[in-house]
Order: sequence, then C-alpha cells, then structure tokens
Amino acid sequence: MFYRENGQFKTSYKADEQIFPIRQDRIAIVALLAVAYLVLPFAASEYLLRAILTPFLILSLAALGLNILVGYCGQISLGTGAFMAVGAYAAYNFQARIDGMPLVASLLLGGLCATAVGVVFGIPSLRIKGLYLAVTTLAAQFFVDWAFLRIPWFTNDSPSGSVSVAKLQAFGLPVESPLQKYLFCLAMVSIFALLAKNLVRGAIGREWMAMRDMDVAASVIGIRPVYAKLTAFAVSSFIVGVAGAMWGFVHLGSWEPAAFNVNRSFDLLFMVIIGGLGSIMGSFFGAAFIVVLPIVLDSLPYWFGIPIDTALAAHLTLMIFGSLIVFFLIVEPHGLARLWSIGKEKLRLWPFPH
Repeated sequence: MFYRENGQFKTSYKADEQIFPIRQDRIAIVALLAVAYLVLPFAASEYLLRAILTPFLILSLAALGLNILVGYCGQISLGTGAFMAVGAYAAYNFQARIDGMPLVASLLLGGLCATAVGVVFGIPSLRIKGLYLAVTTLAAQFFVDWAFLRIPWFTNDSPSGSVSVAKLQAFGLPVESPLQKYLFCLAMVSIFALLAKNLVRGAIGREWMAMRDMDVAASVIGIRPVYAKLTAFAVSSFIVGVAGAMWGFVHLGSWEPAAFNVNRSFDLLFMVIIGGLGSIMGSFFGAAFIVVLPIVLDSLPYWFGIPIDTALAAHLTLMIFGSLIVFFLIVEPHGLARLWSIGKEKLRLWPFPH
C-alpha cells in the first residue's frame, strides 16, 4: 500500500535511468541523509560518535571498495588490510614531508598510492583466479606488513614503528572533535558511495559484472579482460586506500602496522559476504553487522542484569557472533541486501499473496 509504483510514469530516458526511479526510495534516502546530517550530530552522544558511527562509516567505505572487486568483478581478495595500510602510510608521508599539504589531498594521494600497489598485485588475476588469486592477494598482506615494520622511511624513521597525526583541518575547518570527525567521514562516504553507484551502473560496471559471470563469454563479446580486471583492482584499491587513510588519520590518530593486519582483511571480507555481494547498500549492512552487533552482544548481560564474568562474556560474544554469521549465510547466502530487496518486493505486492 505504501510502496507502490502505480502512477509513477517515466516520460524520458533520464527519468527512467535515475539511481532511485521509485519515489518512495528517493524519499527514504533523503530522510536517511537528513537524519545523518541534521539529527545525529545533535542527538548522538560523544561515545556514539567516536566509537560506533565514525568506525562504521570508514569501514563501510572500505567494504564498498572491496565489494567492487569481489562482488562486481568476481576477483577474490584477502589483502584489503594491506591496501588500507598503504593508503594510511602514504597519506602520512605526504602530510609529514610536504608543508601545508591539505588533509583531503593527502587522503586522495594515499588512495592513489594504494591504487598503484593494487594494480601491481592485481596483475596475477590476468592468469589465475579463485583460490590461487586469493593466496596471491594474501601475499600482498604479508609483504606490506613486513615493509612497514622493517623499512624506517615509511614511518618517518620512528623507532617504535608507530606514527601519529594531530591538528587536522579540512577546507580551513578543524577536524578534531568527535562531531567534526563524524561529519567529515559522513561527507566523504556520501561522495564515494555516489561515485561508486554511478560507476557500477555505467559501461565499466557492466564490464566488471560480465567478467564476474563468465570471463570467457565476456572476452568473446569484446570485453578486454586486462582492462576490466585491472580497473576493478585500481578503483577498489583507491577507495580502500582512502578508507585506510581515514581510519588512521580520523579514527585512530596514531597507529602501527598491526592496525591493518590480516584480521582487518578478513573482517572486511565478512562485511561484503554478510552484507551482500554486488550491492552498494550491502556494504553498509555488512559494516553495521560487524561493528554494531559485537557491542550489542557485549552489553546484553548488563542490560538484563545477568551476573556474568567479563572473560566469559567476551567468549560468548565471539561464539554468538560466529553462529549468527553462519546462520545468515545458510538462510540467505546472498546477504542482508537480498533480504532488504525481498522485503521491498513483498511491500509492492502486499496484501496480495502472489
């Protein structure tokens, strides 16, 4: 009743090809952005902004970049944490070695450096795929971890291997308080999500999906595998590199290579799988699942007044969290985004059963 397309006629190609062709979707997105930009900055506590919303936004951006590679192009990657580390340390070096370097420029240049590294490690995808490609990208993770630990130049000769940034500014405005960091991350994620959505709807996105579905048939109809796969690695690494730079600069403030270890790569892959492969919205669903659910599970015993040991609570959280991941993958292997699509389809037909 409330989600029908009756009476919504399209009179031009431009109207038919817009990102949200259904009026209810446009209203929902505008309402969501209004809440994110106008309500949460005034209603959310400092803890919510710092510990939940800001990490959620940055990890959503990283999952979005990985989803372009894994979900849209079908190239398995286990080295996403490495590309995040390249973006973070490259942005740090631009910031530390060039006086007056703007924050946004440092983040984008860090993303470009991650793009170069991603293309280099994406070259094997021209010959291998599947598990073998996953092992190749995992090698990138170990190589980058070694490089940032053993080569002092990357850390500006820091004896401990850790680096830090302070007094961040963007366009003349400070990015210091939790609210300012949240708004900065929200603006960056909004821009990149819009760009990614338009990319996957365009010609290059169709090439990626053709390579994902059947690479031999895609090459037969004229799609160049070299161009399609390397552009997927490049775009994915760029977005992941910017997310890594934001994770270090905005969220952590000071970090070491362990902040981008292999566990981070697995977390991002879980976000993409749980949220939904080949879905922009699924990247946000997966990040919310990974970030918010452990916090909720940790707090449940205290909310209900159940006396429980702290160590036991931590182990129970991991057990329940893993069980829920397995449950979702069994019930809906296409991720939470598919459940969201099914819900919208049911609303279109309600109250009719067919």
